[in-house]
Amino acid sequence: MMQLNRQTQPAAQRRLTTSLAHSEAEILEAQRLRYKVFGEEMGANLPSASEGIDRDIFDKYCEHLLVRETVGNNVVGTYRILSPDQAQKIGGYYSQTEFDLTRLLHLSDRMVEVGRSCVHSNYRDGATISQLWSGLAQYMQQHRHEYLIGCASISIADGGHVAASIYRKLQRIYAAPAEYSVFPRCPLPLHALNQYLDAPLPPLLKGYLRLGAYICGEPAWDPEFNTADLFILLPMSRMSSRYAKHFLG
Repeated sequence: MMQLNRQTQPAAQRRLTTSLAHSEAEILEAQRLRYKVFGEEMGANLPSASEGIDRDIFDKYCEHLLVRETVGNNVVGTYRILSPDQAQKIGGYYSQTEFDLTRLLHLSDRMVEVGRSCVHSNYRDGATISQLWSGLAQYMQQHRHEYLIGCASISIADGGHVAASIYRKLQRIYAAPAEYSVFPRCPLPLHALNQYLDAPLPPLLKGYLRLGAYICGEPAWDPEFNTADLFILLPMSRMSSRYAKHFLG
């Protein structure tokens, strides 16, 4: 199991680097961090839990973005990236296990899926998130992909009321055009939930929306991770010039 120093450096003194995994050993580091966050912290029911990792059939088709802190060389943040070519090889996107993406499939040759985003609890600050976003933006620019898709997860440990309230608040402002709508295979039962809580947005979801992302439909219930997932679509052309300049230089 990955070990991090008990006494971590103050955020202002940290040095972080970003790269894609180039070996099975590096992918394993990402999978161990994912287990720590999703399995140990969030209580997800992971099939590979006995190995102390989070792994599924999509991993070998994905690129794995890593953020390391240079002092201990530990992976403290990760994202996985599924390119259009690799999605075709495996037969589709991970998101298709949760949503009907029929209305988006005409974009699939230009559409990259990201997922399994997580950051070690000692490093959940703006610097680490910025490293992940910069790595993603540079990947999209380098490969000239036009659309970013993924699922933004909201815990339903409270029964789903927070997730329902967040969706109600956001869909009025950030809803995608009808031609980009997706449909959950296992919908969160919004009608049975309190949709009027004043709930804070998860940082990842807030980040997507600031970049210009759409919310493409009602949330799906993911029983394995015990989350409500919102499907996000970010056309790179919608990224504001402020953020494009920051992440692309």
